[in-house]
Amino acid sequence: MKRILVVGDVHGCFDELRRLIDRAKVGSGDEVTLVGDLVNKGPDSIGVVRFCRENGIGAVLGNHDDYLLRCIAARRRGDASEFSEGVRKIAKKMENEDVAWLRALPLWARIPGQRAVVVHAGIIPGRSLTDQKREHLLTMRSIRADGTASKRIDEGEPWASLHRGPSHIFFGHDAVRGLQRWKYATGLDTACVYGGRLTAYELTTDTFVSVVAKKAYAEAGKGVQRAADRPLPRAIGRR
Repeated sequence: MKRILVVGDVHGCFDELRRLIDRAKVGSGDEVTLVGDLVNKGPDSIGVVRFCRENGIGAVLGNHDDYLLRCIAARRRGDASEFSEGVRKIAKKMENEDVAWLRALPLWARIPGQRAVVVHAGIIPGRSLTDQKREHLLTMRSIRADGTASKRIDEGEPWASLHRGPSHIFFGHDAVRGLQRWKYATGLDTACVYGGRLTAYELTTDTFVSVVAKKAYAEAGKGVQRAADRPLPRAIGRR
């Protein structure tokens, strides 16, 4: 039986991604989708992109992937000085095939045969996927009391707590809240690049699998909950 896995934010942690694929015993017929933010902050963003491209691993676009693409476009226009030094270095070394693959990533993806969708950050509950703003799909974390989206965790409720289906949404982007388990949404950002874990959820068996990061590759921002020492649940009871 083909297995279906969704993987949290990788952020250039190529070694952890390969170890996770090995630990999950992913075979050639299995389907793997990443929740975005393949690049930036970690040690080998180019390796992550190339590995996914060459091995048929799917992904949706994350805000850091989008930032890198904008940097690449700015370099080609002649001035990328507004972008961070780390991203400029990635942009300089990335080959055209990898750029084209990254640029083709969708903002959201349905998982065939499952009542499930993958996005990077979030959605406004109650709206169709086609009615979501690009900015929200890439950066939102919360819903304010007036129903508007916020990038902050201290402005309202987690958007996923308000989502009522029918599709189950898998997402990342929110290392502060860490692993999130709601009736119709699961957050998979367990802070790998900050020294936590890289986590995947297997839909076909309703189980989690993770690997602990080799080290903290980036300094954690205020409030990031490091996940290295917290055990994962065995299942989420997805409906």
